[in-house]
Amino acid sequence: MDILEKIVEAKKKEIEPFKAMSPVRRFEQEGFFWEIANRSLVRHLLLPGSTGIIAEFKRKSPSRGWFKTKELEVEPVVTAYNKSAAGISVLTDTEFFGGDLDDLIQTKVVTDIPVLRKDFIVDLWQIAESKAFGADVILLIAACLSPAQVKEYAAYAASIGLESILEIHNEEELGHICGEVSMVGVNNRNLKTFEVDINTSLRLIREIPAGKPAIAESGITNVETIVSLRNAGFRGFLIGENFMKAEQPAIAFADFISQLNAKAHET
Repeated sequence: MDILEKIVEAKKKEIEPFKAMSPVRRFEQEGFFWEIANRSLVRHLLLPGSTGIIAEFKRKSPSRGWFKTKELEVEPVVTAYNKSAAGISVLTDTEFFGGDLDDLIQTKVVTDIPVLRKDFIVDLWQIAESKAFGADVILLIAACLSPAQVKEYAAYAASIGLESILEIHNEEELGHICGEVSMVGVNNRNLKTFEVDINTSLRLIREIPAGKPAIAESGITNVETIVSLRNAGFRGFLIGENFMKAEQPAIAFADFISQLNAKAHET
């Protein structure tokens, strides 16, 4: 099996016992489910002057290992992100990415911009869980869902006040795009091999419907790349590794924003 298949198989096994203990109807009565209005990532991406950056809190990856252990507290990093980012992505997968739902909750309560729960959603139950634990946006990965599942999951997400990003990696997955998804993300990292190619975004942007804000994901390490992607039509730029691998992620983020602002003034 490739990496993605291993992750998906593990995720299905992981959630099965919890579905019986905490059914959807229980989530609907607990946590953040109906208490807090949704923060719209679409709106934040389209705001005039938005950086478009979705800054990610990610502790490790299967290909790179640990960036930051559990000793790193969430709050100092995400409060720095909150100052200039359009949104914050939180990796909640434990086995392969070292995160958990506590990271999501802590992010929600100390920020006021949209929070994306980034995980491998393979069941509608996880969408209800995401809402209960404070997510404003969910990620639907085309590589591990059928077009029918994307349509169903995105529709359910919308019905409970969540936005959705459909993540695609190649031309074959363009068929997963449907009216129900809020945004379309292009991941430059091949989830089967974890190789990165920024040209994936530049190639696929031409096929994304104009009404769906496009988000480039992975492999963004400098402001020049953002300029190129923005000129190509992207409104969002998901960046995680570039900040989290730094000794001080909050400082690395602030420096990146300063460079981005300086570049904007040049043009």
